[in-house]
Amino acid sequence: MCYSAQDCANINTFWASLIIEECSRLGLTYFCVAPGSRSSPLAVAASTHPLITCIACFDERSLAFHAVGYARGSHIPAVVITSSGTAVSNLLPAVVEASQDFVPLLLLTADRPPELQDAGANQSINQVNHFGSFVRFFFGLPAATDQVPARVLLTTIDSAVHWATSSPRGPVHINCPFREPLENSPSIWMPSCLKGLGFWMSSAEPFTKYIQVRHSHACNDTHGRMAEVLNVIQRAKNGLLLIGAMHTEDDIWAALLLSKHLSWPTIPDILSGLRLRKLLAFSELEQEFIFVDHLDHALLSDSVRDWLQADVIIQVGSRITSKRISQMLEKCSPCSYIMVDSHPCRHDASHIVTHRIESTVVEFASCLLKATSPNKNSKWSSFLQILNMMVAWEISFQISTHYSLTEPQAARTISEILSSKSALFVGNSMAIRDVDMYGHDWSECIHSFSASMLDSELPFHWLRVAGNRGASGIDGLLSTAVGFAVGCNKQVLCVIGDVSFLHDTNGLAILNQRKSRKPMTIVVINNQGGAIFSLLPIAERTDPSILKQYFYTSHNVSICGLCKAHGVKHSLVQTKRELQDALLASQYNEIDCVIEVKSSIDANATFHRILRKFASQASNHAFSILSRLSVQDSISHEGFICKISRMECSRFRIPLCAPPTLNLVDHECTKFYREGYILSIYLEDGSVGLGEVAPFEIHRESLLEIEQQLIFLLHVLKGAKISCFLPLLKGSFSSWIWNNLGVPPCSILPSVRCGLEMGILNAIAARQGSSLLNTLQPQIDEGDKSGRSSKVKICALLDSNGTPLEVACAATGLVEEGFTAIKLKVARRGGPIHDAAVIQEVRKMVGCQIELRVDANRNWTFEEAIEFGSFVKDCNLQYIEEPVQDENDIIKFCEYSGLPVALDETIGSIQENTLEKLAKYSHPGIVAVVIKPSVIGGFENASLVAHWAQNQGKMAVVSAAYESGLGLSAYIQFSCYLELQNADICKVIKSERVPSIAHGLGTYRWLEEDVTTDPLRIDRDPDSGFIEASVSDANRFLQKFQINHNTICSKLTGEQVNGYQLTVDTRGFSCFLKVYEVGERTNDNVVLFLHGFLGTGEDWITAMKAISGSARCISIDLPSHGGSKIQYHGAKDSAQDPTFSIEVVADILYKMIDQITPVKVICVGYSMGARIALHMALRFSDKIKGAVVIAGSPGLKDKVARDVRRAKDDSKAHLLVAYGLQLFMENWYAGDLWKSLRSHPHFNQIVTSRLQHDDVQSLAKSLSDLSVGRQQPLWEDLKHCKTPLLLIVGENDTKFKTIAQEMFCEVCHGLKSGDNLWNEIHEIVEIPNCGHAVHLENPLPVISALRQFLTRLGKSSFAIKRVV
Repeated sequence: MCYSAQDCANINTFWASLIIEECSRLGLTYFCVAPGSRSSPLAVAASTHPLITCIACFDERSLAFHAVGYARGSHIPAVVITSSGTAVSNLLPAVVEASQDFVPLLLLTADRPPELQDAGANQSINQVNHFGSFVRFFFGLPAATDQVPARVLLTTIDSAVHWATSSPRGPVHINCPFREPLENSPSIWMPSCLKGLGFWMSSAEPFTKYIQVRHSHACNDTHGRMAEVLNVIQRAKNGLLLIGAMHTEDDIWAALLLSKHLSWPTIPDILSGLRLRKLLAFSELEQEFIFVDHLDHALLSDSVRDWLQADVIIQVGSRITSKRISQMLEKCSPCSYIMVDSHPCRHDASHIVTHRIESTVVEFASCLLKATSPNKNSKWSSFLQILNMMVAWEISFQISTHYSLTEPQAARTISEILSSKSALFVGNSMAIRDVDMYGHDWSECIHSFSASMLDSELPFHWLRVAGNRGASGIDGLLSTAVGFAVGCNKQVLCVIGDVSFLHDTNGLAILNQRKSRKPMTIVVINNQGGAIFSLLPIAERTDPSILKQYFYTSHNVSICGLCKAHGVKHSLVQTKRELQDALLASQYNEIDCVIEVKSSIDANATFHRILRKFASQASNHAFSILSRLSVQDSISHEGFICKISRMECSRFRIPLCAPPTLNLVDHECTKFYREGYILSIYLEDGSVGLGEVAPFEIHRESLLEIEQQLIFLLHVLKGAKISCFLPLLKGSFSSWIWNNLGVPPCSILPSVRCGLEMGILNAIAARQGSSLLNTLQPQIDEGDKSGRSSKVKICALLDSNGTPLEVACAATGLVEEGFTAIKLKVARRGGPIHDAAVIQEVRKMVGCQIELRVDANRNWTFEEAIEFGSFVKDCNLQYIEEPVQDENDIIKFCEYSGLPVALDETIGSIQENTLEKLAKYSHPGIVAVVIKPSVIGGFENASLVAHWAQNQGKMAVVSAAYESGLGLSAYIQFSCYLELQNADICKVIKSERVPSIAHGLGTYRWLEEDVTTDPLRIDRDPDSGFIEASVSDANRFLQKFQINHNTICSKLTGEQVNGYQLTVDTRGFSCFLKVYEVGERTNDNVVLFLHGFLGTGEDWITAMKAISGSARCISIDLPSHGGSKIQYHGAKDSAQDPTFSIEVVADILYKMIDQITPVKVICVGYSMGARIALHMALRFSDKIKGAVVIAGSPGLKDKVARDVRRAKDDSKAHLLVAYGLQLFMENWYAGDLWKSLRSHPHFNQIVTSRLQHDDVQSLAKSLSDLSVGRQQPLWEDLKHCKTPLLLIVGENDTKFKTIAQEMFCEVCHGLKSGDNLWNEIHEIVEIPNCGHAVHLENPLPVISALRQFLTRLGKSSFAIKRVV
């Protein structure tokens, strides 16, 4: 755009227009204008310029901070225009912030002309060098005049902006005096001042272009200082990478690459953008990064502080928020401390920096990536990783289970609600510290994929985070946040404290203008004062009244009233749910909103103290485990200490001496048995860990289901790496199962997971030459170094059959044996009154010192339970276990009866989102939880429930389910572990430690024979006189374990896969099929597995092994895939190439089946294979007994749709041939269909296996010929289907769920209107937690569905079912 001076009425207008125009040409297009007379020429020129956006505010201080925020968000200086006098002085706080944090600003301050200076003129002060050293550049222009060349204005603006945007960036100040007239009154001025502006006026370029040529010799300077730095990094043994505030995406990217290259523990500050990073789909890549988000709280442990000694520290970016981390860095001195930042200023408050590199992060990372291959200390990295994991888990647990809305909870909730499209602005004082300490990184699967990402992409999105940390004041924060929202052009969420908000309420006036930005959400944490002082040492040594008045500055100002006055929407929240709802609503509403979070200074201080103490304990616990491992174990980068060489499974059957105390027991039976499996897990060093899998009536699991999962585990456990994280029991097992075994943890049956965890923990203990207890809690061992008893009290179990007197006599006998606690079964008589009579008689005979518990097993209605309670209220029951049938009546029973209650079945029914579901049971009337590890799903889940209960002041009682001595020995040690855990919790919350709890392990009395030749002994302790289990005895039992072979029925063995080639001759060619077979050849149950496009028969190996006990399982590489080959008869003529249509492939398979078996087969197909399986089921009923269609379709009904799809598949086939398999797969797996699969931890392995196909031409032909666009639709055929169908789809596979439902309707319609074939079965099974590739993403439910389908096909009659 060319410039014209013709419209300038006077010299003031002309000068102002030149200044504004040059700013525009330099890219400065955002102007913050304060009202004033003297600045009128500048304000009018800016507001009328077509390329400039102006915002105005009556408060110069707020306006200047707004300009700081804009520059933070855009990295472009905002221009501030003010009048003269104190209007200029009001800019100082923002100028200081901008100067300290290298934020570019241009200040244009109007002024009186020289003749009015020092003459008492109104609104006149000395504005020369008004901001002193806080600006990078100052220039005082002469008063507007035509006697000075206009070029002076342009070069001055150009110079000022260059200073503002060059390192060190910061504010610049140009003082602009104007004489009257200040308005646009005509006044003659001489155009001679335009001399030399011709080229400028005819162009759109700035007058002076500053060109910076950078010469970087860093990487080539092998004999200089950078070479020294590279050598230091190369020699590092215990390196740390700190990522401070990052301001550009390039810097964040470079910091991530640096972290990946170094493989050092990386500490991301909240302002780095990586503290609240978003994890994408690539779990394997994530392992290349070692983020230590919670080092601040880990350092609360004295042991960790003493241990943590880095020898080389690299810090990129500016200041670190955490004071504890800063103190740790100082303690590491003397060490090599390398500080990298783009400015030359000294940011070294502790005076420990040894190498100061003035460079961008991008330049430094580029140099380092080219020049070094640093040492990787796996043990150092794993230590910090585990410490971080433990502290993170404990923080998350404490925040989640504190049911009132706390400030740490608010910080966590806010961080979880943010998306990568959002940005966060954090206020100072407690706001930034809480988000830094308690913010939560979040994970989300990406929507696209490129195979090239496997090597070059990084598995994170970052979140743009900003704050005013230059001078770290609480002034101007709201205004800065609004400016930041304008500058970054994102939906900004701002978190500030109430005092900060009140300090800048004029920022609401700027917020209300809503110019050039997206809607904002401002969260105000209102604790009615300055809460940070309550966490400082002064709070402990100062009178509360002085604190309240002079430090907290307590107030009763209405935040709502202030918002209402400014016309801004306000929401008050007081609970977690209200905060979540308000935040979600603000994400979708197109208006600004202030969310006020009510808090309390005292409650906040108390909760922060509790969090710190629990974090310290968690850190100490992790450190004790690590210290034990460090003595003998070589820990890999990922924290692995060894591999599993194999697992063995022995099925046992042991006799019981009495019927179990269950609801459904056949009391006419004279002999009772307990059945299950002994797992023997062998590590590569020869160590063996034993586990027990023993489902019971309460498990709702059959031995057949158990068996198929154990066979599956036999296969996937071989070679699996054992992580040193596992004994932590803080999500470590769930993470390990998902990342290493590749199955969702919830898909493993509870009793199987319990046995698996037991076996692995015992294996780790055996490897260490220690006990299970000492593996879980290393600082306490069976030698009782803590002074605490390593004995576990046992609660006796008594079935209350018989008269009240008979039961009471039996109870008395138990007391005489040495039991101090007895649990009686109730709700099995004629009515509650009869049960109450028994309890009254028992209490009368055993006295008041014995703990009495009763268990109703959910057998009473609410009214019956209340009736029972009314009769036993004076019996001093320790608790009533599960008194009511409906779990929704539990709290009501507590309140109506006033009796203590324990949960058992309620706990066992919780499989996911445990803490969320337990929240409703925090009622004080619930005094205990009864935890059966084999029901709840292992030690990790049991530990979580126990931790919750103990934090709520409830008892955590471990209960056996008639396990053998093997399971009991583990439960004894686990019970002791929970007792020690409870003691630690009591120390933190300063509650009186409860006496040791009697655990429900009295079922040992039912064992007539045990799985070992030397049974576990639980006797009366000679010192206490009570029945107690010894941890030492339990450990010795495991160490000397010898299987009692009389109790072993059979052993599970992993079937070997038999691979061979099968030739099928057909018209014009022969097909050599690669075949994989598992199972007995004599088995008439034959299952044929067909893979999808790009797959092979090996995709089915684990499923085949799992069901090989009940079927002969065969999979093949379909024609053109894997090891299957085509040989043409005679000379090959491309024009005569056979078409591999579904009909042709089905014919090949028909002939193959003829060769394999004379009986009908069950055909299982996935995707492309599913279409083939369905075709065969509908056309070859003489060969197909049943078909399992996994994510398959009968074809496209619409001809146009088929034509379009055929063209698309032909195009893809052409691309496959033209560009090769790898590039083809980049595009193939980028589709939405694979979104869920991309999040699978084994996705990279799956993709790699797909690259093994060597005949790309044939593969492309298969894609084209088997296109669903070429397939004739089978919808009409479905109506006449007489072959049983099982339709399997993934929960998240929306497209194929719809198709499956339509298919189901068609086959059912055919049955109803046809021949009434009720001897056939059709079923839909929806597999949870997965998308399209269900057999790869969540194989265990697929295996279970297959087994059930096989079972149904073996029966003589069937029913139509729909299972979801």
